[in-house]
Amino acid sequence: MNSIVIGAGFGGIAAALRLRAKNHKVTLVEKQNDLGGRARVFKKNGFTFDGGPTVITAPYLIFELFELFNKKPEDYIEIKPLDIWYRFLFEDGTSFDYSGNEISMKHQIEKISKNDVKGYENLLKFTQKIFDKGFLELSAVSFDRPFFMMKQLPALFKLKSYKSVYSLVSSYIKNEKLRRILSMHPLLVGGNPFTTTSIYGLILYLEKKWGIHYSMGGTGNIIKGFEKLMNEVGIEIIKGHEVTKIISNGNKITGIQLDNHTSINANNVICNADPPAVYEKMLNGNKNKPFLFNWKKNRMEYSMGLFVYYFGSKKVYSDIEHHTIKFGNKYKEHLEDIFDNKKLNNDISYYLHRPSATDKSMAPDGHDCFYVLVPVPNNQSNINWKIEGEKMKNLVIDKMENDLMPKLRENIVEDFYLTPDYFEKDLNTKYGSGFSIQPKFSQSAYFRFHNKSEIYDGLFFVGAGTHPGAGVPGVLSSAKVLDKIIG
Repeated sequence: MNSIVIGAGFGGIAAALRLRAKNHKVTLVEKQNDLGGRARVFKKNGFTFDGGPTVITAPYLIFELFELFNKKPEDYIEIKPLDIWYRFLFEDGTSFDYSGNEISMKHQIEKISKNDVKGYENLLKFTQKIFDKGFLELSAVSFDRPFFMMKQLPALFKLKSYKSVYSLVSSYIKNEKLRRILSMHPLLVGGNPFTTTSIYGLILYLEKKWGIHYSMGGTGNIIKGFEKLMNEVGIEIIKGHEVTKIISNGNKITGIQLDNHTSINANNVICNADPPAVYEKMLNGNKNKPFLFNWKKNRMEYSMGLFVYYFGSKKVYSDIEHHTIKFGNKYKEHLEDIFDNKKLNNDISYYLHRPSATDKSMAPDGHDCFYVLVPVPNNQSNINWKIEGEKMKNLVIDKMENDLMPKLRENIVEDFYLTPDYFEKDLNTKYGSGFSIQPKFSQSAYFRFHNKSEIYDGLFFVGAGTHPGAGVPGVLSSAKVLDKIIG
């Protein structure tokens, strides 16, 4: 069985390894000169910057891929648990260290709102039920049949899937600051907490179940470990060539064509590329797509965009945690501007990543390494990032100087930034969205792009745009779905 995987993000790599374990002849094609997709690595003058994912949860999903070939994960990668998962900061100076230490968690909740301790305990119990159903039972199964989806609806409604994550949290928690802290998780997978289905509240319990980890050497070291493994087990890797066309004979996929006009035949093509890019740009064999498919594709709502500012400093900011999330004054209004109004707002919230807090190898001696991620509108906004990029960079620096990093500007020695333009042009995501489609209920499970194409025989999808969704556990689980539907 010949299988081609397009795109070498986490989902594509996991798919390639799982198919190779089934004895498929596997070719992995990546348009960039390096692997990783959103998890690419940028190196600048002694600094190592992870391109995207920095929060590692459910590490067993990573370990499984080595164990498929009877390899020891520790021979390839080093995953380290963090004590403090996130430090949350508010405009009034309130801080909250979020962790797996329940005594500390309840103590901090009590300091902000004594009346919410019991609500927090009850919220955790309820998110465990969501986790058991949504993650343990359904994250690695295919939702390509409407009947299967209909069977799940009673249980999903019992779990209040019709509510948003923020609404679910608010039914247990009364303090606004705590509501923000405990409902922010959809932003990690591209969703608005006020519209994302409460099923994604499972992330709250998932973190408690397995903790939050860091890959020593950066997330890119996991990609490097996977590449070594793929070479050992005989997966052919083609870098620096883009797939321009997926070839079909009617509805049957027969192979691909590369940008150098080379054609490669295959029984199956698995796309880690964003599904809209595949259907709109790579396929031209079937013009008569079913009405329901076209309706679904055309009504899809896409995740926010990302502005990511990478910088290295000659000063070590030793009081900054590994992960820091700073909330602006306005939360709901700011998110409405990003997701609905498609406009920029100066009252930003941001996520600051400092890998050198855990791993000194990420920066030269006596220096510090960071990236700061700001949710922004996707490119449906028509924002001119050639102009607004520099403005956003300066706004972010000013905010961080004022909030937690004095004299930052004068200490920056290396920097660059990425905008939604990068996601659209380099990663081929529609509208430059950071996480493909939004995780709303109407765009989850059966209502996402299917893992097995509804149109073509031999065409499959893994990654953020298909079931179960974005985030490292999500895209790794999408490869487990593939494992079940390809023989």
